[in-house]
Amino acid sequence: MIAFAALAFPEFSPYVFTIPELNLFGLEIGPLPLRWYAVSYIIGLLAGFAYVNRIIQTPALYGGPPPVTREDTDDVFVWVLIGMILGGRVGYVLFYQLPFEPERIAADPLSLIRVWDGGLSFHGGFIGVCLVIFLVARARKIPLLNFADLGAMLAPIPVFAVRVLGNFMNAELYGRHTESSLGMVFPEGYSRNASGPPAAWDAVEKTWVYLGTEMPRHPSQIYEGVLEGLIPFMVLGVLAWRYKILQRPGLATGIFFIMYGIGRTIAENFREPDAHIGFLPGGITMGMLLSLPIWIAGALFIWTALRTEPAKAA
Repeated sequence: MIAFAALAFPEFSPYVFTIPELNLFGLEIGPLPLRWYAVSYIIGLLAGFAYVNRIIQTPALYGGPPPVTREDTDDVFVWVLIGMILGGRVGYVLFYQLPFEPERIAADPLSLIRVWDGGLSFHGGFIGVCLVIFLVARARKIPLLNFADLGAMLAPIPVFAVRVLGNFMNAELYGRHTESSLGMVFPEGYSRNASGPPAAWDAVEKTWVYLGTEMPRHPSQIYEGVLEGLIPFMVLGVLAWRYKILQRPGLATGIFFIMYGIGRTIAENFREPDAHIGFLPGGITMGMLLSLPIWIAGALFIWTALRTEPAKAA
């Protein structure tokens, strides 16, 4: 049996850059670090909306004038960002904290709003964005399924960006132990507390400080970026531009839901479960369980779309 040496996690800072300390009228502000995690959301959404605007500028994809305008997409950008972050935080608290760590929340209620301490759930952000799409479509009288399909075309881009630029660069949500050539030794976190994770980022020395046993793990963030983001983006792109699936409202949405559910379920087999949750009965993980409603919704969207004749925008 051939043994492979694990790759070491690159020694870069989890911060893109740090705004230096400022003194404004006697008020000291900073220093303010800008993390890769925040940048990943911004880059992902900007690239996603640029792609969506390219789609609505191509009437051939709809067989007629697109039912959504550039003004519609420009207006919803900030609301989608809010829906992602607020929904992600609320979802994390409801799905990952309250059922398993109620005493921690009771002892420190302000942790519910400290997003900067970490803790965003994709499934919560997913619900938040769906709510934004529903409310904006209703307010602007946009056909809901057409609007949802644009969301489905957009979604894989920020998913990929957050997994790769956010989770990977933050050295978080890493995978399970492996002896394969894919293994990478990740720092176990950033905390120096005696009761915290066994590794930290040293902002002074600008390097990772390993405090515990180095263990090669799957770079599951990369797996998720490919399975949940890159592959759905490529498949939906081919189906939209070559096979005109946007002429069947709801079909792109259903396909994205199904592909995300498949990708997340596969990736969960390599990703380390949250330490305070572990495995659920039957060996499933919380990520698998929360993806089940997405599978069901995706199947319903596809079934409904395929039962109707291709629609052309008015």
